[in-house]
Amino acid sequence: MKIGIVCYPTFGGSGVVATELGKALAGNGHQVHFITYSQPARLDFFSANLFYHEVTISKYPLFDFPPYELALASKLVDVVRFEKLDLLHVHYAIPHASAAFMAKQILRTYGIEIPVVTTLHGTDITLVGKDPSYNPVVTFSINQSDGVTAVSENLKKDTLNHFEINKNIKVIPNFIDFNRFSLKPRAHFKKAIAPNDEPILVHTSNFRRVKRTGDVIRVFKKIQEKMRCKLLMVGDGPDRVNAEQLCRELNVCEDVRFLGKQEAIEEILSVSDLFLMPSESESFGLAALEAMACGVPVISSNTGGLPELNVHGVTGFLDQVGDVNAMAEHALHILGDPDHLERFKAAALERAKDFELGLILPIYEQYYQEVLDKLHEKVG
Repeated sequence: MKIGIVCYPTFGGSGVVATELGKALAGNGHQVHFITYSQPARLDFFSANLFYHEVTISKYPLFDFPPYELALASKLVDVVRFEKLDLLHVHYAIPHASAAFMAKQILRTYGIEIPVVTTLHGTDITLVGKDPSYNPVVTFSINQSDGVTAVSENLKKDTLNHFEINKNIKVIPNFIDFNRFSLKPRAHFKKAIAPNDEPILVHTSNFRRVKRTGDVIRVFKKIQEKMRCKLLMVGDGPDRVNAEQLCRELNVCEDVRFLGKQEAIEEILSVSDLFLMPSESESFGLAALEAMACGVPVISSNTGGLPELNVHGVTGFLDQVGDVNAMAEHALHILGDPDHLERFKAAALERAKDFELGLILPIYEQYYQEVLDKLHEKVG
């Protein structure tokens, strides 16, 4: 099968999932074409079945903002026609699903019918999509897709509650590639971070307000009042400067390291003891799954799709958004007893295996075939 994948080529969850899915499909014999404005962050190796097509955007004085959606639609038409793709899989409703719809209409003038699968990842629904200025486009684009998937039951429910959707939405959860995340901890790396063998806590995100990075620092401060520990803050974004300032105010700077964006996140997770995710909203929690795959228990909020991943009292704990006291108490419960820590680590790893790539990839392949079969029935 020849598959075109459209995504944001960033470190964010949707881009990571799309890229890892494409790499896995290529490894399974499919020809995969990535179509986006820059090379995806994790598209970092050569494969005979992987192709990349850059969307170039011309800049004219007439436009205050470059018309990316139009450039993407034109590129989709070009790649579908000349690479003879069988299916387009677009990740994120805006602007990818709407651009794909436009491309479909243009392709019909060439006598080409191509199905579009749209995967909803979260903020395209929970934040952007609910904006009145985008709502009609999101609704239309989803309904015009030939197949629609969501990464959690909660996101599916949220989508159906806030939009007038006439499509069946299939839940296909995010996944983890254990070939990448089953690293043994590097003793010298851990020693450099925690020279006295202190527990290492970690948080990874894009440092937006919804991630509540300030709560990460506050939880860490409360834990540190009871035991010595270290905190690694991985990622970057608009809230980083506020988190750094809070570290100074709480006088914890010596024990907190801001590492910026890191491609080899698995190496950091492999030496960590506890993952903090106090987000205001998470459609799934891919960063938490990556931590669990490294045997790291999770303290998270109980919002969105996180309860579908993090099992309360087993793989970590779920607390109310903003309840830093409860999060700190639960963290101390795990870290304060070596037996507790080992039990939670083992349970986190075992739970992550439910989302192993080898289990999820066939679901996508079967869904692609179902969508193709329906289109062939429709066009005769």
